[in-house]
Amino acid sequence: MSVSQTAPVSSGALWTGRALSTIIVLFMIFDGVIKLPPLDIVTQTMTQLGWPADANAARLLGIIGLVSTALYALPRTSVLGAILLTAYMGGAVATHMRIGSPLFSHILFGVYLGVILWGGLFLRDPRVRALFAN
Repeated sequence: MSVSQTAPVSSGALWTGRALSTIIVLFMIFDGVIKLPPLDIVTQTMTQLGWPADANAARLLGIIGLVSTALYALPRTSVLGAILLTAYMGGAVATHMRIGSPLFSHILFGVYLGVILWGGLFLRDPRVRALFAN
């Protein structure tokens, strides 16, 4: 089944998808922007997570997050952005697992964000819905 043959999504589902995607985009913009200066809380947290308290490492993570978010926000590149953000969040999950963070509040937080971002993309992008059509 091609993209043009997928069942249209309701207006409510489309707006729900846009709202979920907006939540992810706003969160990731905040996450990326605070890593650019980087703020003291960022370097302190990086140290607690086992990363070096290096301003350049924080900036690089911020840039990667912001570029991936921009790709996710643009309809033409949204699938690529979702894949890159999923990888980014997978790194966060791995980091928290490595240091023994609490499961539901820290380790799975990246998984929660991933579910929201893919759910939002599924509801707003017919190409993604076409992947699951019979």
